[in-house]
Amino acid sequence: MKTFYALLLVAARASLEEEVASLRAEMKAQKELIETQQAMIKELQPLGRQLQTWVTQAQLTAAVTALQNTDYNLGGALDSAWLCLCGALVMFMHAGFGMLETGSCRAKNASNVLMKNLVNVCVGTLGWWLFGWAFAYGAQNGNGFIGTTGFAGFDFYTQDQTTGVITPSSCTADGCQSVMLMWFFQWAFCTAGATIVSGAVAERVKSPTYAIFAFFMASFIYPVIVAWTWGGGWIATVLDVGYMDFAGSGVVHLTGGVAGLAGTVVLGPRAGRFTNPEEFECHNLPLVVLGTFALWFGWYGFNPGSTLAMHDGATGAMAAQVAMNTTLAAATGGITVFILRFAIQKKYDVGGLCNGILAGLVSITAGCGNMECGSAFATGLIGAFVYQGGSMLLQKLKIDDPVDAAPVHGFCGIWGVLACGLFDWGKGFDYYHGWSGFGCMPVSTTDSSCKPGLGESAIGAQFILIIMVIIWSGSLSAITFLLLKLTGTLRISEEVEAVGMDSHHHSPPKAYSLNAGAGAAGGTGSGSAPLGVLPSAPAGSASNPKDAWGAKADPV
Repeated sequence: MKTFYALLLVAARASLEEEVASLRAEMKAQKELIETQQAMIKELQPLGRQLQTWVTQAQLTAAVTALQNTDYNLGGALDSAWLCLCGALVMFMHAGFGMLETGSCRAKNASNVLMKNLVNVCVGTLGWWLFGWAFAYGAQNGNGFIGTTGFAGFDFYTQDQTTGVITPSSCTADGCQSVMLMWFFQWAFCTAGATIVSGAVAERVKSPTYAIFAFFMASFIYPVIVAWTWGGGWIATVLDVGYMDFAGSGVVHLTGGVAGLAGTVVLGPRAGRFTNPEEFECHNLPLVVLGTFALWFGWYGFNPGSTLAMHDGATGAMAAQVAMNTTLAAATGGITVFILRFAIQKKYDVGGLCNGILAGLVSITAGCGNMECGSAFATGLIGAFVYQGGSMLLQKLKIDDPVDAAPVHGFCGIWGVLACGLFDWGKGFDYYHGWSGFGCMPVSTTDSSCKPGLGESAIGAQFILIIMVIIWSGSLSAITFLLLKLTGTLRISEEVEAVGMDSHHHSPPKAYSLNAGAGAAGGTGSGSAPLGVLPSAPAGSASNPKDAWGAKADPV
């Protein structure tokens, strides 16, 4: 038994020694690993100290500033692309005006109407460059009435006097918009406002005379109204709340509509307009419809572009809201006038449909950025009735507006400015959003809570805007037309009016041949009219049925 225990003890001791040797080997390996890691750490210690001391406060500030400048430049690029695109869309509206006015007037004056629209843009551009921009957006130096700097593009950018290097703009959190960018966008609005007058005085005003008025309109009448409003003048802060006209129901359309009304009153009606009304029908409805679509299309530059920026999500959302409101008002106005005229004359009136669309567009232009879509629908609906009533009123007063410019732009411009205040997003009439868009007007720059009690003041500011535009644009336009009339240079002669300005003043003598293609169509060429051209009613026929209810179908 003793021998057994001795053997067992030897075996246990041998196993224990074996385990101890294994543990010693593991400890040696761990020691070697630790020594290796310590050597690596020792090698990395200098780099660690470098990482701790590499970024200083100045270097961090410089890096953040560089990132901000990159962001600002990107925002500026987006703003520039947006406003160049929208400005081009607004400029394209001139094609719509030209087509619509030409189709609404008689074929014998088609070339002259087209020429006046082209001249309006060219002359208006020069007026805006020489004087208009400066009066509208130049530094007012506290006068609140008119700008005094920026004539003929002077001081549009900064130039180093030594090297001649030009700095077109400076970047801030608001983007990198150059003066040239804003000049271009606002130029499109200026010439559009002047073109409104062209339609109102069509078919009897002398072309050189109209060019003089267009220059005066673009260089002084319109810019002063802009200086009062968009330029930050006295109406911008009137009654401690300021006006609201997002894209120009009052600033652009009412200004042009009132000027056009003054011009057509001073000129008087076209010869025979109210004795032989059937001779003054639209001669080409396809052009009228094409022009209407072009104007509607261009309005998406007019209204959404008036966000004046596209460098963040908030302005993008506002542009989308404006586009939706614009679309709803246009569709509502068009279909409402269409139904009204069908109820009156029991026939489809395509011209009335076109005018209704434009009436809805003008009506929503002021409030498209501070009302929700249901209010936009109501604005277009009421705007249709305003247009129809205005058109009938001019007929009753025997005021000859060939394209209904005053009812569409003037009357609906007034309604648009009022609707902007009445349908504002603010809760009830106590709170007001106005230029704040989705948010309410704050108490102050340091207190962002909604300021109460602004509703009545806001409506009052809208009335002040309307009254001042009518007084300024109406009086200056009337005086200008009266002076031209007294000099005998305003209206064409009776002979020219009878035969048409195209044959008397233009080469070629007519825009297109009324009998072109008649032979090819199998006709004799006698009494035929081209596709889309409405022949005049035969002598002795019944009066125009539209005159029974007092409104023309001639659209703006």
